[in-house]
Amino acid sequence: MIVKLFPEERSVESNGKKSKLTPKEYKILDLLMQNPGKTMSSEEIYTHIWQCEPFACEPIVAVHVRHIREKIERDPSKPTFIKSLWGRGYRFNMNSI
Repeated sequence: MIVKLFPEERSVESNGKKSKLTPKEYKILDLLMQNPGKTMSSEEIYTHIWQCEPFACEPIVAVHVRHIREKIERDPSKPTFIKSLWGRGYRFNMNSI
């Protein structure tokens, strides 16, 4: 399975389906894909994407990640691409590619 980003369209293709991403979704997915296998905390993601101090950012990042999963995963409730590591953050699973 492959996830492919299209920067000019701000879209993603996964499982043979192309989906439009919001600007924040695109930036988050791009950040995670550029750091495959690296666990990134919600604070790191928020600081990088929103470019400000993270304050109560966990739910904000979680909602964006959920929306990304709905667009790229076969079964968003059992994600293979973006893994959650309880209490640590998110990691793009390069073994899915």
